[in-house]
Amino acid sequence: MKADEFLLNLPKRVDPAAIAESETCFHFNLSAPDACQLTVRIDRGKIEVLEGLQYEPKCVVGGSGENFMKVINRELNPMMALLMGKIKVSNQGELVRYAKIFGLMK
Repeated sequence: MKADEFLLNLPKRVDPAAIAESETCFHFNLSAPDACQLTVRIDRGKIEVLEGLQYEPKCVVGGSGENFMKVINRELNPMMALLMGKIKVSNQGELVRYAKIFGLMK
């Protein structure tokens, strides 16, 4: 699975009850290989994934799509990816808040 596929399928995997009181916006600005620019927007129980970087993000996730998927597939430790600059996150607290809901960690 590629990064864009993973992100585009988030609405099918996220339980609306888990985000019922939430409002946030993420930009995923991932470079080649597996490059994509997607916005994940949560608004009180509704999650949408939009092409391009839209709205004002609370968190921006960058790096290569390949490294992003290595983190998702548990082939790359998330902390090591951050420390080594393979993945960049503008607001780590916001990402940690939604990581389990998005399926980024178990």
